[in-house]
Amino acid sequence: MNSRDRLADAALVRHSVVRISRDAWNACIASQPTLANDPLVRNWAAHGWPLVVRRRGPCEAQEIDVPLGLPLPPIAGKRRISMVVPADAIISVEPPPKLSMLRDVAPCTWRATIDELVSIARRHQVDCRAFGSLAWQGLTGLSYLSECSDLDLLFDLPRAMDVLDALEALLADVAMCDALAPMRIDGEVIRTDGAGANWRELHAAESDVIVKTAADVVLATVRVFVEG
Repeated sequence: MNSRDRLADAALVRHSVVRISRDAWNACIASQPTLANDPLVRNWAAHGWPLVVRRRGPCEAQEIDVPLGLPLPPIAGKRRISMVVPADAIISVEPPPKLSMLRDVAPCTWRATIDELVSIARRHQVDCRAFGSLAWQGLTGLSYLSECSDLDLLFDLPRAMDVLDALEALLADVAMCDALAPMRIDGEVIRTDGAGANWRELHAAESDVIVKTAADVVLATVRVFVEG
């Protein structure tokens, strides 16, 4: 497998942050004429800011192409622009930014909660990453956060002998933090394949939870979700 193939495989994981080539930007803008007249999109392309891997739509069956999203800031009505690019147009792939790296981007009133969440993740030996408004403000420098913004997080599924017990302990700590937080803590627990389930649903689950994969949305028990 060459380096381009490895990039393409990595990019297919939901929430991955990817950058595409200049030619790919030009092709995307040419294929959607309304984008050519959008100064925010042109500015985004000019800066080479990243896009995010999204779930594949029902009409996007070509596995060689990668479905991406461009989440514009509130000043543009929080529009989310869908794009599809060839796998070889991707020039870099990264996971979403770690929450700890975004502390200084966050409102001052959020920082104690962020410190506690980082401590919880460290204690449970999982990564805690951000997506949504905080992440995009950190990635672009544009204004995404408002007084009513949620804190959107991605927690790794714990790796332990008893994953269910480890997950329950992690989510109990997150729920305690959420109860005292000045903002709503939203987000998912993510498997290594990018499939995720809402942390609140997992914490409260008595039956099935909604699991989002790269191409579908399905119902599964918590055990089926954690066992992959």
